Amino acid sequence: MKVCLRLLSTILILWLGTTCLSAQDVRSFPTTSPSLTNAASVNGDDKKTESSEIKDPLISLLVKKGLIDETEGKTIAASGSIGEQRDRLANLLLAKGLITTTEFEAIRVAPAPVQSAPSVALPPRTQTADAVRNTVGPTPQQTTPPPVIAAVAPIRVLQLEGTKRDGLIPDIKLGSGAKIKLYGFFKTSAVYDSSQPSATDFPLPGFLADSGPNGSPEFHLKARAFRVGANFEWLDAAPKLTVTGKLELDFEGDFTRTVNRNISSIRSSQPSIRLAWVRLDRVFDDKKSAFLLIGQDWTPFGSSTVPNTIETTGFHLAYGNIYERAPQFRTGVNFLISKKRNVRFQPEFAMVLPMFGNTPSDSANQLGFGERQGPDSARPEMQGRFVLQFQLDKAAGVAPAQLIGSWTFGTRKAIVTRANVPAAFLGAFPGGAEVDSNRYGYTAEFQLPTRYFTLIGKFYNGADLRAYFGGQLFSTYNDTAGLTGTATATSIDGSSTVVFGFLNGQPVIADQNAVRGYGGFINLGIPLSRIFKADPKGRMAGWTMYLHYGLDGAYARDARRLGAVRGRSDVAFASVQYKFNSFITFAYEQSLFRTRAVNNAGALPLFRGVPSRSTQNIRSEFATIFNF
Repeated sequence: MKVCLRLLSTILILWLGTTCLSAQDVRSFPTTSPSLTNAASVNGDDKKTESSEIKDPLISLLVKKGLIDETEGKTIAASGSIGEQRDRLANLLLAKGLITTTEFEAIRVAPAPVQSAPSVALPPRTQTADAVRNTVGPTPQQTTPPPVIAAVAPIRVLQLEGTKRDGLIPDIKLGSGAKIKLYGFFKTSAVYDSSQPSATDFPLPGFLADSGPNGSPEFHLKARAFRVGANFEWLDAAPKLTVTGKLELDFEGDFTRTVNRNISSIRSSQPSIRLAWVRLDRVFDDKKSAFLLIGQDWTPFGSSTVPNTIETTGFHLAYGNIYERAPQFRTGVNFLISKKRNVRFQPEFAMVLPMFGNTPSDSANQLGFGERQGPDSARPEMQGRFVLQFQLDKAAGVAPAQLIGSWTFGTRKAIVTRANVPAAFLGAFPGGAEVDSNRYGYTAEFQLPTRYFTLIGKFYNGADLRAYFGGQLFSTYNDTAGLTGTATATSIDGSSTVVFGFLNGQPVIADQNAVRGYGGFINLGIPLSRIFKADPKGRMAGWTMYLHYGLDGAYARDARRLGAVRGRSDVAFASVQYKFNSFITFAYEQSLFRTRAVNNAGALPLFRGVPSRSTQNIRSEFATIFNF
């Protein structure tokens, strides 16, 4: 979406600057006499004459804003016709990193033959931003490549190159010098579920509760996926340091309970924070850079790859897509290994807020301070990620491929106060009791874009993955094997039960063990318009298809120890998206969600009022998405 926004902004700026500026705007910039310009050119006068003045108001505006310097502006202005000047300007913007190669190919025009006019050098695609910065000089005549329909790009292409200094073209510039670029979308979708006992407008795993006799079908028409964000940049005095930031929110928060909204609460969802961070990038040379990110962002563990799907509420939680956004301190170092295929390697490490997705029985405490068992461990969750990037397919409009591995390790602590300790155990635990458990996890992920298809996949394994929407949303169970005379107590936050008992006559607390889980997904994107060679500038250029399968499960023996009834859930869907123009996309998705019982025999859970081994939900969703 960001690439589309930058492309649209660049095209509008260039078009308005060369064709649609009003007479008042033109009068505000210096102009020259054609005769004086020609005379100066013939006489070869190298002093400042009318020939060195910038006639194009767009070039003058970019000079004023500091995006290009005066020398570069004059060089471009002397390059001939307006079309030739625009071509030189597009080359320069590409060299400075202000536009991408795809955007360059979309806005560049074929220049008329010029024998001696200076031009801006077009850098090879594999050059780094530092190597091509401010590259101005004569170049051989180049042929404009034909426009192509871009291949399917992954939803999240991880940033391995250092952030380009002064690379943000702002919508707003503050007096402090901070630059702000706005973006976002709003989506309206109509949804039909053949079975939705939980009454939510997004899929949840089955067997959470019994349904009605017909499976509790539901229809929803929702618009709460509205999302808005802003990118920031601040210029630091150090030339190799870049300071950027992001703030993003959506309206998928809780529903209001105020007096004037009680009746209409179903359509009155509230805004909630998604991302809020500041990032510092330091360039050491053309092969090494490092960064430090502070704030709330996608976690290194599990969040690197996500499926391309219409339904972003819940984002297929408990169906094979683990992810999370959390406050963190994250740092990483990027190494450019080879320019030939843009091979890069980046290790990252982070301290993350330990969060476990508890559901306290005391809602007042939850609203007041959130969950406790992660912060009560008094230590951060440690995470890491390793990313290898390379250009798998060098065709135009194809994003780089990435191979990703990630891991996490954290601790939760359940606290029982003295008042809640069972009387038989108060002598052994006079001050209360505590019990710890650990979360761990690892993933192997890949994003492989080509001109013909884009394949994205993830595999994960770990324990206590509830906060990452995995492991069937299970957390821990009490291991009471070998204990006698057991008694239970509620933790200080009301979210879990702690078991006390006797082991060989000694009073002890039962271990809390994490429920282990596994899963993953594979998502195939097919650029239909590109494969069928549609006109890149025509209305048929925006057709894309996606095929997907995802699976999430809990280890059966752990789920049975917990007393759970569901064992695993999977989803399969096919969707077609049609990008009508740069602003509007229409999409339709047909999916099948299933949940299977942890036991195939014996006491089965209820579905439609009868014991069942599985639940099924056939889901149809049509969406209209407006980008801005």
